[in-house]
Amino acid sequence: MIWSTERYVGYGKMRLAYDEPSQPHSSTDLATMGTFSAADPAPQPHTASELFVGRQPILDRAQRLHAYELLFRTSGGNHAAVTNDLQATATVITNAFSELAIGRVLGPHRGFINLDRRLLLSDVIEILPKGQVVLELLETIEPDHEVVARCRDLRQKGYTLALDDIVQLGPAYEELLPFIDIVKVDLHGIERRNLSALARQIRRLGKTALAEKVDSHEQMEYCRDLGFDLFQGYFFAKPEVIKGRKLDHAQMVLMNLMTLIEQDADSDRLVDSFKLQPGLSLNLLRLTNSAACGLGVRVTSLRHAITVLGRRQLMRWLQLLLFVGEAPPAENPLLQLAASRGRLMELLTFEIDHKAGVLGEHAFMTGILSLTPALLGQPIEEIVAGLPIGAEVEAALLKQAGLLGALLALVQKIELEAGVVDAAALAKLRLSTDSLNSSIARAIAWANELGYERG
Repeated sequence: MIWSTERYVGYGKMRLAYDEPSQPHSSTDLATMGTFSAADPAPQPHTASELFVGRQPILDRAQRLHAYELLFRTSGGNHAAVTNDLQATATVITNAFSELAIGRVLGPHRGFINLDRRLLLSDVIEILPKGQVVLELLETIEPDHEVVARCRDLRQKGYTLALDDIVQLGPAYEELLPFIDIVKVDLHGIERRNLSALARQIRRLGKTALAEKVDSHEQMEYCRDLGFDLFQGYFFAKPEVIKGRKLDHAQMVLMNLMTLIEQDADSDRLVDSFKLQPGLSLNLLRLTNSAACGLGVRVTSLRHAITVLGRRQLMRWLQLLLFVGEAPPAENPLLQLAASRGRLMELLTFEIDHKAGVLGEHAFMTGILSLTPALLGQPIEEIVAGLPIGAEVEAALLKQAGLLGALLALVQKIELEAGVVDAAALAKLRLSTDSLNSSIARAIAWANELGYERG
C-alpha cells in the first residue's frame, strides 16, 4: 500500500514517486502539523515561553572576571520580585543548567547560586556540578545544628560555600564558619567604621572576603585596601539578563518518571518515558553535559545519558523541576513533530537492520535534536556545541553524514517536498515502499498516543 494523506501529525502530505495509485492510509481526522526542518527559519512555538536568567559579574582584585552570580528574573528587565526563595532558586538552576545549557550562561567561570534553608537541606542541590558552583547561603538561614551538619556534608563532598549579605559575624556563626569559604559583605548594610573590623575578622579566619553592592570607584579602592579579594556591584556592571526559550515539562510526566525511578524500573521503561517528551530529553542531555563536564564523556543515546547521570542525580533533577511549580502545558506542535520524526527514524533503522539495537536509539535522538533550532531559535551548530552527543549523531546533524544523516535527509525531504521520495533514495538505504509506509503508519499511531501518555 502506498501512503498518501493530507492529515498526518508532523509530515503534511506524504506520497511516493512511484506509478502505483495512492490510497489513504487512515480516515482518522489528525491535526496537520505543517513541515519543518533543521534548515528552516525558526518559527515561534505556540506553547513555549521565554525564560530569563540574570547574571552579575564578580571580579578579582585586578578587576578580572572571576565568577557570576546567577539571579532570578521573570522578564528581560533588570529586576525581579522574589516572593518565594525556593521557587526562585529552583527556577535559576533549571534555567541555567538544563534549559539554557550551562556553557552559554557561565562559560568557563563558576556561578554563585542563592539557597534558602529548604533547598540547602534538600538533596536536590547535589545535582549541581560542584566544580562550577558556589552555594550561597541567604542571610535568612539560621545557622543551627541542622544547617551546620548539612554544610559540613556539602563541604566534604567538594562544594564551595558562601555566606550572603553579611554585616557582622557574631557568635551564632561560630560553628558554621569552619565550612564556609567566602563571606559576602553587604556594603549597603554596614557602616564604614565597622567594615574595617569585619574585614580583619574575615582575614583572620582565613576566608575570602567579597564586597557586594560596590557602587563607586572609591568604595572599590577602600575595600581593596582593607584586604577584600572579590568585588561585585553596579560600579562594575549591572546584571545581564540572558534570554532563552522554555521547553514544556508536564507535571504528570515528571511524577511518572520519579515513580519509575523509585520502583527501580529497568532502563527500557525510563527511556520510553523520556521519548514521550522530546523537550525533557534535550534538557537531560544538557544536564548530563553539566554533570560530566571535564570527564570527556560523549553521550550516544538517552539510555547512555541516564547511565552517565545516574538515577540518584536524575531523581534530584526531576524533583527540582517540580519545585519550579509549572502547570501542565498545552500540546506543543513542534515537540510533537520532533517526537514523530525521531520515532520514524528509529523505526526505519530496524527496517534496514532488524538487529539495529543501539543504532535505533541514536536515530531517535538525531530526529528529535534535528528540530531543536526551530524549538529554541538557535543554530544547530550552537546547540550541538552545548551537548555531549556522540560523533555519529553530531555528524548527522551538522553534515547529514553517515546512515543517520541519510535517514534524516530522507525524512526532511519527505516533509519539505510534500512527501515525494524517489526509488533511488529508498534503494540506497535498502528500504522498500512497504517498509517505509509501515514505519510511517506506526510512527503516526505512536505520535497520536503521546497526548494520552502525557496525562
